[in-house]
Amino acid sequence: MTESTTSIDWQKKLAARTHGLYGSMTRKLMSVLNDPEIISFGGGLPAWDLFPLDEIRQVADELLRTDGPLTLQYSTSEGFLPLREEVAKRYRARGLDVTVDHVLIDTGTMQGIDLLGKLFLEEGDQVVLGDPTFLTALQSFTLYQAGFLPVALDDDGMKVDRLPAILEAHEVKFLYVMPTFQNPTGRTLSLERRKQLLEIAGRYGVPVVEDDAYGEIRLGGDPLPTLKELDTQDSVIYLSSFSKTLSPGLRVGFILAPAAIMEKLVFAKQTADLHTSLLPQRIVHEFLRRDWLDPHIRVLVKSYRKRRNAMLDAMAEHFPPGVSWSRPEGGLFCWVSLPEHMDADAMLDAALAEKVMYVPGSCYFAGGGGTNCMRLNYSAYTEERIRVGIERLDRVIERT
Repeated sequence: MTESTTSIDWQKKLAARTHGLYGSMTRKLMSVLNDPEIISFGGGLPAWDLFPLDEIRQVADELLRTDGPLTLQYSTSEGFLPLREEVAKRYRARGLDVTVDHVLIDTGTMQGIDLLGKLFLEEGDQVVLGDPTFLTALQSFTLYQAGFLPVALDDDGMKVDRLPAILEAHEVKFLYVMPTFQNPTGRTLSLERRKQLLEIAGRYGVPVVEDDAYGEIRLGGDPLPTLKELDTQDSVIYLSSFSKTLSPGLRVGFILAPAAIMEKLVFAKQTADLHTSLLPQRIVHEFLRRDWLDPHIRVLVKSYRKRRNAMLDAMAEHFPPGVSWSRPEGGLFCWVSLPEHMDADAMLDAALAEKVMYVPGSCYFAGGGGTNCMRLNYSAYTEERIRVGIERLDRVIERT
């Protein structure tokens, strides 16, 4: 076969909305997963050693043996009906007035974010979000050519008292918020601020997108109601998934949405991938039906509490003065702030040379900043590996 040449200028063929896309930190994080020498605090990875492999194997075998042809066939875009019923039942137990008609099964929370971007955003539309915020949300909304109105965070989450001035000055499509164990900071929006946020959003007629990917991983403190639970105006679109509580590889999440937009959401889902793979949906359904999920979450919480504490203790022992960090009550992340003259992006290559990895904080900021910050994940490794990783990271910090 002879080599061929092309005269196509591929860059000119790409849609204009792709011009702002850039190399993803997520891709870099995934590239080191197979290096056993690297301790990666970078990815938001659940514990490898805690996946319920035996139970998943048992359920998958039973489904394929007793109902294999149906399980491997096409399905409905809304999702496997018995799974939608279990999700609705789970949230009705928390006080929500939801039925299967409010539930759409998607391929993880990240697809939910993308579907909402597809439905709501056009070039120049404005989105209010925390600063910093979830990297993939920034990337997804950027692809739909949205503009960002970032709101700073403190220890109690988004500073919602700044919202009225923003909403007075700008036409906003929606407000995106992770109120519980926020990614990347691990911070939690206080109950007072939750109520205030909903009151302000309702006053200005702005929908709220609540991303609750980590809410069930509570390691301490008192549980708080979700925004969806506090919502009295049917203005909250709620996103969550089973990635952090069961398995990210199953790629099963869900949206609880007002009935007014469900038809459009289903159509957007159809055009994206027709439906989420049925075998993983049915595995998740069996975990819910058999009441296996909540006991498994308790196992995760017990282990993650120890791992978080190991990271906090190791940082207190090793990190030099001038370095501070969050003390999250749940989720998977600690947020570390270095002295202002340090650049976490510039340090990353040195960290990789020490066989440790983190995510530089700058990639989480829509408005710029965060160069002296980093996000550390504590769920993926044992306490001993966490301590070794923090010692390695300390050597990098001390030399900077």
